Amino acid sequence: MDIMNVNPTRMQMTKLKKQLITAKRGHKMLKDKRDELMRQFIELVQENKRLRTKVEAALADCTAHFVNAGAVMSKQSLDSSLMSSQQQTGVEVSSKNIMSVDVPVFSSVSQSPNEGDIFPYGFAFTSFELDDAVMSLNELMPDLIRLAEIEKSCELMAAEIERTRRRVNSLEHVMIPRYEATIKYIAMKLEENDRSSRTRLMKVKDMLLAKAHNW
Repeated sequence: MDIMNVNPTRMQMTKLKKQLITAKRGHKMLKDKRDELMRQFIELVQENKRLRTKVEAALADCTAHFVNAGAVMSKQSLDSSLMSSQQQTGVEVSSKNIMSVDVPVFSSVSQSPNEGDIFPYGFAFTSFELDDAVMSLNELMPDLIRLAEIEKSCELMAAEIERTRRRVNSLEHVMIPRYEATIKYIAMKLEENDRSSRTRLMKVKDMLLAKAHNW
């Protein structure tokens, strides 16, 4: 492991020890964040899978109703029946924070409180299959919006998990070992300097004693 380019002094070693403690604390916090993000991400993925299966089945059923309606109605009649919608549905977008990730919150907003306004046509010249198709789509709308919300949240959380994972790995496999190796190197250098100093002092003492005896 490469060591940092620092002066091997006690002051520097004390500074590095404090930085090592901070790095280990940050490493633990990031691991906890990653684990919690993963837990919530898995929950969203499971909900996404369940909801997607439900939506795909409902869309297949709705498509079947439209096909059946097209079989008993002319294309011109079918198209004109769906041209003038009396109800407009919008989507309000807000956000919530999950472990420092701002994920979207979608909610549908209808401009007409009358449930009958979902049918943009009269019932005299249309097929009941068309009614079923329109009702199915209307009932499916909240699930479609929720599915879009979940999939966007999963995308954002996956990106944050990857960023957090890289930071955890950098601290765990690069920064913390580098701090530890540098601290060990400085400690060895200080011990070596202490031994050299003691050796020099002993030699000086021997020289002084020898000189004193010669007197």
